[in-house]
Formats: sequence, structure tokens, C-alpha cells
Amino acid sequence: MIPRYSRPEMAAIWSDDSRFIIWLEVELAHLEAREARGLADEGIAARIRASVADTPMSASRILEHERVTRHDVIAFLTHIEEIAGRDARFLHVGLTSSDVLDTSLAVQLVRSADEILRDIDDLCDALKVQAMRHRMTAMVGRSHGIHAEPTTFGLALAGSYAELRRGQIALRAAREDIAVGKLSGAVGTFGATLPEVEEEALKALGLAADPVSTQVVQRDRHARYFSVLATVASSVERLAVQIRHWQRTEVREAEEPFRKGQKGSSAMPHKRNPILTENATGLARLIRSYAGAALENVALWHERDISHSSVERVIGPDTTVLLDFMLRRMTKVITDLVVYPEHMLRNLHITNGLVFSGHVLLALVEKGMDRQAAYVLVQRNALPAWEKDQDFETNLKGDADVLAVLDVDEISACFDLDHALRHVDAIFERVFH
Repeated sequence: MIPRYSRPEMAAIWSDDSRFIIWLEVELAHLEAREARGLADEGIAARIRASVADTPMSASRILEHERVTRHDVIAFLTHIEEIAGRDARFLHVGLTSSDVLDTSLAVQLVRSADEILRDIDDLCDALKVQAMRHRMTAMVGRSHGIHAEPTTFGLALAGSYAELRRGQIALRAAREDIAVGKLSGAVGTFGATLPEVEEEALKALGLAADPVSTQVVQRDRHARYFSVLATVASSVERLAVQIRHWQRTEVREAEEPFRKGQKGSSAMPHKRNPILTENATGLARLIRSYAGAALENVALWHERDISHSSVERVIGPDTTVLLDFMLRRMTKVITDLVVYPEHMLRNLHITNGLVFSGHVLLALVEKGMDRQAAYVLVQRNALPAWEKDQDFETNLKGDADVLAVLDVDEISACFDLDHALRHVDAIFERVFH
């Protein structure tokens, strides 16, 4: 089950054709390791490869067999026997179906992680370009949705850059953790094969051996993998929500690109809606739900039940394809983001200087006033700026109690935007060093 908007590289990982090719590679890697130890006649694996090269596998034929056998791996092996003849009897010796399925799933998840890691690189590159461009583009910072203190647009983007880099580190660790297979037989005891055969075969596939498996690779690994993907999706969503806010008509500090010929509303021709970032928000919700399903898969009965299988057939392709789509879409949004520095500056000053109230408070404290007394004094001058649209700085300069502590120049210095943003370079050095 592959979402329709997957790109070819990611869709190929989860296609039936790819899945069966990986299954064959797992079987042949195991056979070659057995050949190397004299447990099978030398050259059989090579003959099977040659047979499949001459007569390629048919996914539709395997699925046709499965409709009869009601068992996917048996259907696959039946088809290989059709192609390779008696040589095929040397495949799957000492293995159980989950050996093939879990090892192949590991290969798919590793390849998917590699695609997503590249996607994160691309988005981070786009964020860095915009962050550097707007390093000192002043805007108001908001907490609880209310104007707080000045910040810069570059800092807002740098925050998402740093967050995604953390996600990338976590995904690399999850990739390593999921790059584990098992070829240890029916309940993981090597009853009909050897540990050294498993290790050699898995090494050839780029995987490590699960130190102790049951009939399956234990699903805590998969739960961590999908949880990391959900966290990355949530980081993308946080950026998307920021852009959705910036695009609000009353704010209009930045907005998604609006392409030539694009229409925003069937009823209102003026609309330019944040559809790309709204879409990312919705997909993040879906991916988080898949992480919950992966956590539910951890507790399987005894050495194995099959309740995880149906879940993973959905969440494997869906989660990786959706996150790949989200990251690539957000890269395009950030690359072509429309930014309005003049609107940011307008919004910064819309509260008549109130964003500098904390600086005034500290100036009074530094001059020896008790903090609580200073707070009352600042608030007394700030509230009219809210309620009566008065200028905060003017109010302070007209307050005798304030002037008893700060002179006019010292009050004005509290409203110095450059001073408020003097450490932006230091923060950028931390992020982009």
C-alpha cells in the first residue's frame, strides 16, 4: 500500500517487485553463507541468480500463487522453483518465514531512512539560507500568542534548523538500531542452521544479527524507529504552524508561495490560503498515530504472533512515504517563502513600545529599586498603552517615580532594538558553527 503522491525513489522501496527482489537476496545470502561452509554444493546460489536473470520474477505470478496458498513466502518460493527448478530446494533451509520477512523489512526501513536523512539535509539547507538572509530581520517574539520581546525572523528559522538536525541525529541512531535481521529459525534457536551462517549472510546484506531473537526481531526496535519518524514529522509541523500564523491576514509577516494560476477559494477570488502547510499539519497527525500503532506491536505473544504484520504492511510504506513527502514539500515552501520585513517591523511596534517593558524593569532594578516595586511601576505605565493606545515610552518619561530613578536618556536606551538583538550572532554561531 503506497500513497499516491510518493516519489519514485521511495515508492520503489515498497513496491511488490522490490519486496520480492529483497526476499530473494536474503535467501541467496543465506545460501551463499551455507555454501562457504560446505553445507550446500558450491555454485547453487549463482545458478539460481542466473536463472532469475534469464527469467525475471513476476510479482503478479507470486500473488497468484498466494491466492491459493494463503501464505506469501510459500508463494514466493513456489515461483522461484518454477524459475530455477530443483536448485530452488536449497533455499530456505533452516529458516522460517519471519527470517525472510523481518530481515527484508529491515532492508526497506534502512533504505527509507537514508532517503529521509537526505530530505532533512535539503530542508536544513533551505532553512539555513533563509535564516542567514534574515539573521537581523527584526520581528516580535510571541509567547501564549501575545507579543513578548523582539527577536528576528532568522532566529525563528534557525530554531527549526536546530530541531531538525536533532531529529536527524535521532534518525541515524534509529537507522542503526533497525539495521538488524535474523536468520535463526523457527524460534530463534538455530535449530536447523548456524549462528555464523546468520552473521555472514546478514553482513552481506548490510545488517547486524539480532543478538537474541524469537521467531521475530523484537519490535521495540521498530517502535523507536517509527517514534523518531513521528518526532521529525512533529518538528516539520511546528514549522508549518509558524508559517500558517505568519500568513494570517492580521499578521502577514511571511506566506507560502502562491503560484501563477493558483486559486485559493471557489467562492472568494482574493484568498491565498496556507494549504501546503495545513496539509503538512494533517499528515503529521497521521504519522503520530502510526507511531502509536508501532508501540502497540511491541508486546507479541510468546515467541511470536502475527498481530504486528498487518500493522506494519500499512505503517511501513505510509509513514516513510508521508514523511518524505512532508519534508520535500516544506523544502519548497521555505525555498520560495515570501517574507515581509516591513510588516514584521510594523507588528513589532504595534503595541507602542510594550515589547521593551522587561528592559525597563531591569534598568530600574539595576539602579537599586526592589524588583516587585519596579514591576508595579512599569506595569502602571504599560497598561494605558494597552487600554488607551498610549505610547509606553512617553508614559514612562512623564512618570515622576520613574524619573526619580532613570533619566530620559536611560529610559530611551531601554527601547534600543539593536541592543535587544545584540546576541543574535552568538546564537547563530551556536547553531551553524
